[in-house]
Amino acid sequence: QVRLVESGGGSVQAGGSLRLSCAASGYTYSTNCMGWFRRAPGKEREGVARINTGGRSIDYADSVKGRFTISLDRPKNTVYLQMNSLKPEDTAMYYCAGDLSMNPCSSRYWSTGGDFGYWGQGTQVTVSS
Repeated sequence: QVRLVESGGGSVQAGGSLRLSCAASGYTYSTNCMGWFRRAPGKEREGVARINTGGRSIDYADSVKGRFTISLDRPKNTVYLQMNSLKPEDTAMYYCAGDLSMNPCSSRYWSTGGDFGYWGQGTQVTVSS
């Protein structure tokens, strides 16, 4: 059974940093796609970053480019999201997503999240001004 568990959320002031972790069990990151998403109150889910764990290609939402970094630790089966220069508009529930196929990492519409088959429970990030 595939299971994704996020951690690392919290409350920070604007300009601060947080690192989110997503630990996976039930499968390895041999050839699949992992992503981070977020949902703010009253807004739709938004794709933040994705990583092709086979070829290591990476994509980011324009809103986080230059501030967020997605990375993978294979031995630990963990995906990270390093978030720097946080802004109040980054406040949201953050979710880790994964899929055993490469479809989400080849889709133009990956940011909708519809191609990802597995989701974590979410971790809250709150940024105060």
